[in-house]
Amino acid sequence: MKLRRSATLESAPAETDPTTPESAESADLRLEKPACTKPEGSADARADDAATHPRSPRVHRSISLSVRSLAVAAVIAILAGAVGTLAWLYIGARGQLNARARESANDARAEKVALDYSVNAATIDVKDLQAWKVKLVAGTSPELNHKLSDAANSMEQVLVPLEWSSTAQPLVAKVRSRSGGLFVVDCFVSVQTKTVQSPEPLQSTATYSLTIDSNNNWLITDVGGVGAVVGPK
Repeated sequence: MKLRRSATLESAPAETDPTTPESAESADLRLEKPACTKPEGSADARADDAATHPRSPRVHRSISLSVRSLAVAAVIAILAGAVGTLAWLYIGARGQLNARARESANDARAEKVALDYSVNAATIDVKDLQAWKVKLVAGTSPELNHKLSDAANSMEQVLVPLEWSSTAQPLVAKVRSRSGGLFVVDCFVSVQTKTVQSPEPLQSTATYSLTIDSNNNWLITDVGGVGAVVGPK
């Protein structure tokens, strides 16, 4: 009977004491056990791999997109600069063309005014001097009107005895200078003249120099060479 009880006692497992050194070592091992790792191949693992490996496909894609965006921005900036330059050149060229067109139109108008006046001034009929006097002052400023009227009265004393008769044809008018709206125009007129001393028509060229004020309704402010004849032909 004593032998069986001893075998039973020896086969029973010994209870472990939590205070024994072996139990403390097991607890330390449980505390030091690393946290569970992410399964290989999961989305989080792939994200970590992309973050820790700079040569991953996602990083390459980001770098590629950044370079492409910079290239596109540079091309757009260059094109914008080119368009701006072309627009500036176009506006400048158009402004110059418009200025030249206005200048040409003003010259043509001044030349026409001067040439028309010169033809009328050179056309004289002694039988109707009053009509000539009216044309002589037409289109002139008030100051010049007064001067020309006095000159016509003085010339009448010469024209009547000579029985002067002349006709005129325009040749050419050319703007000599322009400044501040004032145009100086030289005119050339072909004149055929008859007098009591020369019954046959005498061909000659009369020259006139006129100053025209475009700021004052294109009135003639000065006339030189009225009645002047440059050598008979």
